Amino acid sequence: MTRRHFAAHLAAGGAMLAAANHFTTALAAGARDPKRQHKSAILLWMGGGPSTIDLWDLKSGADTGGPFKPIATTGDVQICEHLPKVAQVMRHLSIVRSMSTREADHNRGRYYLHTGYIPNPDVTHPSYGAVVSRELERELKDLQIPPFVSIGGPSEGPGFLGMSHAPFVVGTDGDVRNLKMPDAEKRLADRMQMLQTIEAGFIRQRRGQAAADHAKILDKTASVMTSQQMQAFRVDQEPDAVRERYGKSSLGNGCLMARRLVETGVPFVEVDFGGWDNHQNVFDTLKDDKLPQLDQAMSALVEDLVQRGLLESTLILWMGEFGRTPRINANVGRDHYARAWSAVIGGCGVQGGIAIGETSEDGAQVTSESHSAEDLMATALAALGIPLNRSYTSNNGRPMKIAGGGTVIPGLLG
Repeated sequence: MTRRHFAAHLAAGGAMLAAANHFTTALAAGARDPKRQHKSAILLWMGGGPSTIDLWDLKSGADTGGPFKPIATTGDVQICEHLPKVAQVMRHLSIVRSMSTREADHNRGRYYLHTGYIPNPDVTHPSYGAVVSRELERELKDLQIPPFVSIGGPSEGPGFLGMSHAPFVVGTDGDVRNLKMPDAEKRLADRMQMLQTIEAGFIRQRRGQAAADHAKILDKTASVMTSQQMQAFRVDQEPDAVRERYGKSSLGNGCLMARRLVETGVPFVEVDFGGWDNHQNVFDTLKDDKLPQLDQAMSALVEDLVQRGLLESTLILWMGEFGRTPRINANVGRDHYARAWSAVIGGCGVQGGIAIGETSEDGAQVTSESHSAEDLMATALAALGIPLNRSYTSNNGRPMKIAGGGTVIPGLLG
């Protein structure tokens, strides 16, 4: 579900001008109440395939190692020298250095890492956010805004779970446009009644899941327009010092918004930070652009969650669709590589400060037990308290194991 799709319902719902006024009032106090009953997850999605050999699994001294040096952290691991602030919070995060996957194409890898399934033309599988939305929806009675929010990018969709579990896509500026309606409030009731009559008619005609999902979205639209929880998107309401600490970048704004959404009760937030497809000038790009932004935003996010008592109930997952080749190409870049790469996970009961798995001296092979996208997803869902024996039935009647039938990565959960 795109913001445009959602906003279309807002427009169709008519004027709720009074709601816009509520949006500017005091949500902050409620948003900062950490007394949530359910767990949440923040996925930091690094689109393009980051060079994890230069971030989390350095091979200093090897021909494949590149120029970056490892530095000590507050955990029992070393990471890249250009992530000094993240190094200070690594006691809360762990590195899975034994990721070995099957897809080195961007689109296929993106789908695989988001769903735990390789692409299949016969079925569209649900992504992380859709699964979490589906499994936790009964615990979200007080949540008035969408349970699956994707910031700065579209994420992957709900697949056969239906549009009511689709991501609500917003920009990193926090401005959810098309909410301010110029019409008078008095027209709202008539318009809503008309829409509900139309929706009910479609459902009676048994038009399938899409009609039922449409009705759910309509109800959610009406709810969200009057909800002060929408203030969670307004990062501009944060003190300037806080915004500076996260960094006034797209990633900084996205991470700050993610923190506000989790505080409000949203169970799954994805923050898209693309630009990691570095086939050339990889080291300058990392040192001068990607890593400073990542260092500032990611460290601030972890610090804030710790200080607010939210890290115990919030999972942080950092990953892209694959890693990059140990071999440095003629353009001083690294190419796609799925055979051996790293992901980072922390919070929500995940042990921090350790590295799981090992790679060879040149980074080309996983030399310990390897782990798949399914295993990483299973670990994340288990940390969120979602039973891994759950299975769904796809639209064509096939049983589908949650997380692709993956198993929890040993050593991360207590």
